[in-house]
Amino acid sequence: MQFVLRALTRIPLPLLHAAGWLIYCVGFRIMGWRRVRAEHDLANAFPEKNAAQRASILQQTYRNLADGMMEAFWGYGASAQALKRRVAIENPEVVSHYWKEGRSVVLLAAHYGNWEWLLLTAGAQFGFPIDAVYQPLRVASVDAFVREARSRFGGKPIPHKEFIYTLMSRASQTRAYALIADQTPRQQEPKHWTRFLNQDTAFFKGAGKIARFLDAPVLFVTMRRVRRGYYTARLTVLAEPPYDESADTLIVERYARALEQAIREHPAEWLWVQKKWKYTKQSAAAQVRAKEKHSAAAGFSDS
Repeated sequence: MQFVLRALTRIPLPLLHAAGWLIYCVGFRIMGWRRVRAEHDLANAFPEKNAAQRASILQQTYRNLADGMMEAFWGYGASAQALKRRVAIENPEVVSHYWKEGRSVVLLAAHYGNWEWLLLTAGAQFGFPIDAVYQPLRVASVDAFVREARSRFGGKPIPHKEFIYTLMSRASQTRAYALIADQTPRQQEPKHWTRFLNQDTAFFKGAGKIARFLDAPVLFVTMRRVRRGYYTARLTVLAEPPYDESADTLIVERYARALEQAIREHPAEWLWVQKKWKYTKQSAAAQVRAKEKHSAAAGFSDS
């Protein structure tokens, strides 16, 4: 398996883009993979757009996703210089000055643009270690390949279950901690609810806790596709210490607002097929009440 994956990194990008076109045709036009759900979410997010406009956004989303999948393989084998030619970081000084001061930073990104190239390019551009939280892949050989590829320029992919230990063990070191923060918490996990793209939406609260623990500034990183295979990335400061206990909510709110603005400006760049709205605020609340009721009943029976 790893031999096949490594071979893919040696294929020229134009050929990978051609393969991406086939993936798009099969996934979108033939199989309609997650298409119904994505159409539903787009309709809720952009009620002001007509059906043709939303259909155009969705079509381009699938094309971008197919390109991104193939571009990831190319990026796993590309040189630092090749990546920097294709991803221009507009304002690297925003994070560099924190590094010169010996301060760690928290970088919040999203499934927007080409997030695989973002980690690789940031490592090549900044030259300091970046610990990136990720969900391990089910196939061990594929997971090992991806972790190794993402680590080539100083990036350190950390499985989410190991992240707290890693964070505590490296707290005294100056590092960057990167999170793809638009994923949806499980219903039983702590979360923050906010209005996002016209819908009640759950976000993880962990970024604020990490920032408070490290006393670190939080930066939002967004990408914009200039043309096929070329991107720009921009850093925006969301929050800086000193923090109080309200920082958890403040940071996730500012992240949600920054991401929402980016999506409204370039909606096809976001990964609409990720099923962001897996459950409603009402169903999550009902589950919490049921859990509390069950716990109370168990405590009564034990007594």
